[in-house]
Amino acid sequence: QVQLVESGGGLVQAGGSLKLSCAASGSIFSINVMRWYRQAPGKQRELVAHMTSGGSTNYADSVKGRFTISRDNAKNTVYLQMNSLKPEDTAVYYCNLDVKDTARLIRTFWGQGTQVTVSS
Repeated sequence: QVQLVESGGGLVQAGGSLKLSCAASGSIFSINVMRWYRQAPGKQRELVAHMTSGGSTNYADSVKGRFTISRDNAKNTVYLQMNSLKPEDTAVYYCNLDVKDTARLIRTFWGQGTQVTVSS
C-alpha cells in the first residue's frame, strides 16, 4: 500500500508565498505522474499543476508564472511552490500521484488535502 501525507498549507496574506509538500511512503517502485489539484468552496476540483516522470510540467493558466511543481526523487516527495498568492487561490489543495508499486502495478493515490487561505 502507498500513503500520501500533505503539509504546508496555512493562512497567508495576498502577495505571500507557501510551499506545499506531498510525501509518499510505502511499497513504491517509482512515481510516474504528479499532479496538484485544488477545490474552492462551491466549485469543482481543478487541476493546478502536472509533472511527468520525465520532468515535463504544465500549469493552469490562472497559476502560470506563480506556481512551480517539483519533486525530490530520493524523498518520494512532490512540492508546489506558490508565490504571489491571491485571494482566489484560497482552496483545499490535493496531491495526486500515479505510483508504480513494487509489484509493478500502477495506481493513483490522493493526499488528504491541505487548506490554503489567502487574505486580502
